[in-house]
Amino acid sequence: MLAWCSLSASPSAESVKTSQNDTIRYTYIPATPASYDAIYGTTVVREKRSFLKRVVDYYERSAIDRTFEKKIDITVVGGPSYSSDKSLCLGVLAAGLYRVNRRDSVTPPSNVSLYGTVSINGYYYVGITGNTFFRQGRHRLDYDLGLYSQPTKFWGLEYSDAINNDAVKYTAKRYGITAKYMYAVMRNTYIGVTLDFNYSKAKNLNNQDYIHGQRLHYLGASVGTFIEYDSRDVVTYPTKGVYLSGRCAVQPDAFGDCGHTIWRGSITADFYRRVWKGGVLALDIYGEFNSTYTPWTMYATLGGSNRMRGYYDGRFNDLDMVTAQIELRQRIWRRIGCAVWGGAGNVFRSFEHFRWKHTLPNYGIGLRWELKKNINVRFDYGFGCRIKGKLVNGFVLSMNESF
Repeated sequence: MLAWCSLSASPSAESVKTSQNDTIRYTYIPATPASYDAIYGTTVVREKRSFLKRVVDYYERSAIDRTFEKKIDITVVGGPSYSSDKSLCLGVLAAGLYRVNRRDSVTPPSNVSLYGTVSINGYYYVGITGNTFFRQGRHRLDYDLGLYSQPTKFWGLEYSDAINNDAVKYTAKRYGITAKYMYAVMRNTYIGVTLDFNYSKAKNLNNQDYIHGQRLHYLGASVGTFIEYDSRDVVTYPTKGVYLSGRCAVQPDAFGDCGHTIWRGSITADFYRRVWKGGVLALDIYGEFNSTYTPWTMYATLGGSNRMRGYYDGRFNDLDMVTAQIELRQRIWRRIGCAVWGGAGNVFRSFEHFRWKHTLPNYGIGLRWELKKNINVRFDYGFGCRIKGKLVNGFVLSMNESF
C-alpha cells in the first residue's frame, strides 16, 4: 500500500497511439529514484568523489580531443615554478583547443593559450598565443601578444663582454604583438606575411657604458615575408616530418625611432623521426641575422626556453646567432614523458667576426606532462659552459616542445 501510494502521488502522463482504425490509450508513471526504492526496497548509492579524485579526473579528461563536440575545450592549470633568472614564480595557464569548422575532420584543431606569471623578485608576464587553421589547413593564422617586466642581469653586447664583465642589474620592459598569416601554395608549402610591433625599455641601468652609447628605449614596427615547408604531423607535438622556414622583415625608418631602416632575417630547419615505440628524435638548426644599425634591445639573444636552455637569457647576445640541438623525446607512462638533448650555439658581430672557439655547448634533461591532447607542459634543466670556474645551468618551465 505504501508503494502504491508513493507511485500514485507521482506525476503521470498519458500517451495515445493510433494504428489504422484502432486507438490505444495508456497511462504511465515516470520512474524516480524514490519510487524505485519504494518498490524494490533498495537505496541508490551515489559515489562521493574526493577533491583530489575530481582533480585527477579533470586532467584525465583534458587529454581527450573534444573539439568535435564543444566550441572550445579549455583546461586550466597553475602552480609555482623556479628559474635562475626569474626566481620563485606563481603562474596560471589556460590552454584551449577548438575547430573553426567542427564538421571538418581533416584540418588539425586550432589552439590558444592564455598565461600569466608573477614572481617574488618583481617579474611578471601576461600573454596570449595561438594557431588558427582554416579550410583544411590551407589558411593559417599564428599570433603572439605579450607584455612583461623583468629585473635582470646584463654583461654587455659581445661574446667577450659576457665572459669578462661583471653583471649589472636593470629592469627590462617589453610589449610586443606578432601576427603571421600563411597560405598553402601546394602540399605542405606555404607563403605568407608577418606584422610585428614592439616597444622595449631598459629601466635603472646604472652602467650605460655596457650598451656602447645606445639609447635605453626603442619603439618600432616591421613587416615581412616568409616561405615555409611543413610536413609535421602535429604542430604542437611533432613525431615525424620536416619543417623548413626562411623569413625576412624590414622596419622602415618612418616606422620606428631607430634613426635608420633596419632588417632581420632568420632560417630554421627542423627534422622529426620516430625511432621506436614512444620515442622521437628531433633536430633543430637555427640562424638569426640583423643589420648593422639594429638597436641592442633587438639583438639575437642566446638562452631562454627554446634554444640553449640553461643559459641566462640575454647573457650572450649580438647581431647574429646560430644554434643547433638534437633531442630525444620518450613517452614513459600514459601522459608522462621525458627528454634529453645536446647542442651548441654562437653569437657574433658578422661572419668576418665568427670564431669557432667562441662556440658554446649545451645539454640537459627534461620531464613532460601532457596537459591536453598533444599539448605538453615541460620542465627542463639545462647546462652550458664554465665561466670563471662556475658551470652555467638553469631551469625552464614552459608550454609545448622547445621546437
